[in-house]
Amino acid sequence: MTLTDQLTDVRTTPRRKVLISGAGIAGPALAFWLNRYGYAVTVVERAGTLRSGGYPVDVRGTALEVVRRMGILPQLRDAHIDLRRLTFLGGNGGEVASVHPHTVTGGVDGRDLEVRRGDLTDALYAAVRDDVEFLFNDSIDTLGQSGHGVDVTLRGGGRRTVDMVFGADGTHSRTREMLFGPEEQFHRYLGHCFAVFTMPNTFGLSHETVMWNTPGRAAALYAVGEDDEVHAFLNFARPKPPFEAFRNPEAQRDLVAAVFADAGWEVPGMLAAMRDADDLFFDGVGQIRMPRWSSGRVALVGDAAYAPSFLTGQGTSLALVGAYMLAASLADRDHTAGFAAYEQGTREFVTANQGLAGEGGATLFPTTAEALEQRNERLRGLRTMPTAGGQPAHRSLTLPDFIPTT
Repeated sequence: MTLTDQLTDVRTTPRRKVLISGAGIAGPALAFWLNRYGYAVTVVERAGTLRSGGYPVDVRGTALEVVRRMGILPQLRDAHIDLRRLTFLGGNGGEVASVHPHTVTGGVDGRDLEVRRGDLTDALYAAVRDDVEFLFNDSIDTLGQSGHGVDVTLRGGGRRTVDMVFGADGTHSRTREMLFGPEEQFHRYLGHCFAVFTMPNTFGLSHETVMWNTPGRAAALYAVGEDDEVHAFLNFARPKPPFEAFRNPEAQRDLVAAVFADAGWEVPGMLAAMRDADDLFFDGVGQIRMPRWSSGRVALVGDAAYAPSFLTGQGTSLALVGAYMLAASLADRDHTAGFAAYEQGTREFVTANQGLAGEGGATLFPTTAEALEQRNERLRGLRTMPTAGGQPAHRSLTLPDFIPTT
């Protein structure tokens, strides 16, 4: 059977119904491609609306081809932040080195993108909202699989039977927990915790990041443009995850304040701003590593299946590529064969990009005085842009050519 024949079959066959949990990045991207392949798609999101703002995210390598095929690349290029300088400071606040960000990240100037997370989610939603059903202020309560579908009960009281369900609900995925059990068995803690929030830009920063380091601690101010606010970031090494703080915002604030109590530079002001911040996000730095990404008629995508951690800078790109590969694998296959093809075609790319976490941690957050000095010496030698075509892992997968059905 030719590809044209397959697509004709898709057009004339009753639309298979699917449900996606999560309207972040992986969810709407998957909805876009599944809709193109003839599926009737519903996205359920526990938040009341799309989450705007948020920390800037990177779109690199293979993911650039995904957004190009979606038709949103020009919009994202217009939203590109164009971070121009990354300055590292020592414990006394003195400058260690000032470099172009791509020198450290392995990005490619003029090609790779960095955008506000809200700009990307807005673009994804706009690309699919007219063709896909979105249910906000709701989430999956229970899943029951049978030979003919998945019976879904929503927390809002609704009930649906669909052909497949997809968990695109992030690192702490409820869908994954219902399918495979507690997160702890798949979470690989990388020895750090972080807090991020916004605060007034009283520093005169524009299109740049300034990072202060002492062994095991880092504080950064990130100005995405000439805005009145900056993103404040505090990271610290901790051998074991502080489980007692993860669900308690005040405990989070107390822990961060205690770790940075004697810190210099702008850290005291950052701690004061953190106390009043209404957008504080705190978590452990970690990855999700799973032996398989599906069970029966339910599959995971993005951070829910393979969160790489922010140390890689590849969470967004993995979500976009994973969504494309999952939908493409289901274009002309049933769920069993499609999920197998998804894992076979995507896992090597995921593994390569998750492997970048060690490089990111060593560069940004050395934990000993010796490692910090070695890092600083390397930075002092990075005065020019890298000549290579960027980080090979970013582009280590070539997308299959599947023709949309509409």
